[in-house]
This record gives sequence, C-alpha cells and structure tokens, in this order.
Amino acid sequence: MKILVYSEKKAAARDIGWHRAGTKIFYYQNGVRKDEKKPTGGTFKSYYTHTFTYEFEYPDDTVYFAYCYPYTYTDMVEDLNKISSDQVK
Repeated sequence: MKILVYSEKKAAARDIGWHRAGTKIFYYQNGVRKDEKKPTGGTFKSYYTHTFTYEFEYPDDTVYFAYCYPYTYTDMVEDLNKISSDQVK
C-alpha cells in the first residue's frame, strides 16, 4: 500500500493535496516480539515494519506522511453537524 503524502509546496504550486506516493514499499514482520513475558506454550505476536522510499520534489519543503487519510476532529464535528441537521437522516 502506497503511503499518503502531503507537500506544502506542491499543494501551493499545483493544488495537489494528500496523494499516494513512494516506491520500494515493504511491509514485513520484523522479529520484535510483543508480550515477551507470555507463559510458555503460547504463541508470540510480532511487530511489523513499513518501509518506503520517497523522493522530495522541492527544497526546504514541509512534507507530511500518513498511513491513511487524516480525519481530524474538526472534520468529524462538521460531518456530525451536517448529519444532525439533515431532516431525512
């Protein structure tokens, strides 16, 4: 799954918001175990690592990365207000 990227300079120059980008994308079990003190006989769960390569397009840019599209508290409040004010819903 490609990572989501938001570049402040790209958004200003080309009106491009959050978009999927990146290459050499890997998601794998990394061998770090959860619950190391689990009783014997049980199975251990592991942590996973997500790696990717990203080539920055603009110098001195601020770039944000996300695994999924951000959904802010403000977005939620606006959506709930729209739903609650709709007589049909």
